[in-house]
Amino acid sequence: MKARLPKGYGGGPQNMNAMIRQAQKMQEEMEALQEELDVREYTIESGGGAVKLVINGKKEITSLEIDKELVDPDDIESLTDVLIAAFNSAVKKVEETNAAEQEKITGKLNVPGLV
Repeated sequence: MKARLPKGYGGGPQNMNAMIRQAQKMQEEMEALQEELDVREYTIESGGGAVKLVINGKKEITSLEIDKELVDPDDIESLTDVLIAAFNSAVKKVEETNAAEQEKITGKLNVPGLV
């Protein structure tokens, strides 16, 4: 017994070609977006502005400034804590921004293989 689908469902070659073209377009848009996101820079401050860093979209730290008052040889732990907080905030900011921008193209659809 053959199942019959209502007209317009199942599609055949025309719908498959349209889906392929749409997926290719989405892939191209994602690649262009990723290139744009990779060069974006984010400035992050931590410790009330005592530490400032700049990170790019590839999650590479490109600049780091530390207030001299924060550098105390007897209290390296505080400096370490502030640096870790700054690095973690920076990476989180890049990931959140990238995800939000990519979602504009894919919607909430998780498509494996797209950038």
